[in-house]
Amino acid sequence: MLYTLAINWSNVGIQVAQLLLSLSLLVLLHEFGHYITARWFGCRVEKFYLFFDPWFSLFKKKVGETEYGIGWLPLGGYVKISGMIDESMDKEQLKQPPKPYEFRTKPAWQRLIIMLGGIIMNVLVAFVVYAMILFVWGEKKVPMSSLKYGIAVTDSLMSEIGLKSGDKILSVNGEPIEYFDDLAAKILIGSKQIEVERDGQRLTIDVPVNLIGKLVESRRKKAYMFTERVPAYVGDYNPKFKMDTLGGYKAGLRKMDLITAIDSIPVQFYDELSPILSAKKNSTVTLSVLREGQPLTLTAQVNEDGKIGIPLLTDEEYQQLGAYSVEKREYGFLAAFPAGVRKAGEKLKAYIDQFALILNPKTEAYKGVGGFKAMGSIFPTYWSWEAFWNITAFLSIVLAFMNLLPIPALDGGHVMFTLYEIVSGRKPSDKFLEYAQMVGMVLLLALMLYANGNDWFGWGK
Repeated sequence: MLYTLAINWSNVGIQVAQLLLSLSLLVLLHEFGHYITARWFGCRVEKFYLFFDPWFSLFKKKVGETEYGIGWLPLGGYVKISGMIDESMDKEQLKQPPKPYEFRTKPAWQRLIIMLGGIIMNVLVAFVVYAMILFVWGEKKVPMSSLKYGIAVTDSLMSEIGLKSGDKILSVNGEPIEYFDDLAAKILIGSKQIEVERDGQRLTIDVPVNLIGKLVESRRKKAYMFTERVPAYVGDYNPKFKMDTLGGYKAGLRKMDLITAIDSIPVQFYDELSPILSAKKNSTVTLSVLREGQPLTLTAQVNEDGKIGIPLLTDEEYQQLGAYSVEKREYGFLAAFPAGVRKAGEKLKAYIDQFALILNPKTEAYKGVGGFKAMGSIFPTYWSWEAFWNITAFLSIVLAFMNLLPIPALDGGHVMFTLYEIVSGRKPSDKFLEYAQMVGMVLLLALMLYANGNDWFGWGK
């Protein structure tokens, strides 16, 4: 038990490390976007900080007119530009006569660019990171038409709405789905009907409008709605995943064993293993196995989670077995950049669609709003640079979009007031901007409290 807890905390530590590294990089680059544009237009930057530093900082060093530092409160970062009403709420400076190096003395179009600098930087970061991912690792997708055995339903809610393991998805809202990788998003974002082929017949499944809200509740302990359905072959017991400590390996299971029955209950597909083992917690089971065509009987111990540890094969191995095929496209250095722009655009559109669902109370998508725990959970429990950079690029898009929202205290709030000034020719008063900043900060703190409370206590239920 102690060993299991040690493994779990080790996994959490890896996720936390990835989250901190990812957010630190994105915050630094976001603030650098403000910093470089402010310096470009001759503004004095008094501070450039990673994390916030109320009362004290972990590190600071002044170089020229700017103090660079690391705060102790890991909730973001900031640059303090002279003569700007920001989170520092430095009212004393604003009482002094305006100086030529201050933000408030610059033309509105320059102030607009400075406020957009961080958002633009995050978008550029997403473009470049996605381009480099495509250049280094390429792009893998599974065609829907190649799923020989259809899908495997792994969430009970998907079963409740009418989907079954073995179904072959034909379309969502009348639109054919080309790749399995796009299926989950298509179903979650505004789907009303799913057309499937089941036992040679076409069926139409109605999707409830609040599917995403129900899914949030049912998936607090689940990872996927469904996967590709595959035969019950045993994959590689990689020590990196600690699976060689579980009952399956100890019982003698080895890579490419085909499980045909558990306690005489016939098994054909991998997704059929979990329901049977879940009913056998803390007991032993008899496994009927085919190894290189020869029958074999093994006895395995099922743990308290209803698992014995049976790893999956790789995509390439399932492709060799004919379970499904994988399309891989490789990109040259130059070709990767327009492809990176395309991919970033697709991710941005998908996120905007998700955000629209949150604003519609009928969908109950607000139940899925999460904070740092939710963000950390999207990182794998082992270190994968490909996964890390994919998630970092997506978070960069999220950061850009969220900062563009017209909420005072966010970049979008400053952009909104500056655009008003450009259109109307009237600049909002410093007093109004001070009050707007305070209101915005209160709203952001409330949203942060709700999101993190939803993470831990399920406040959105």
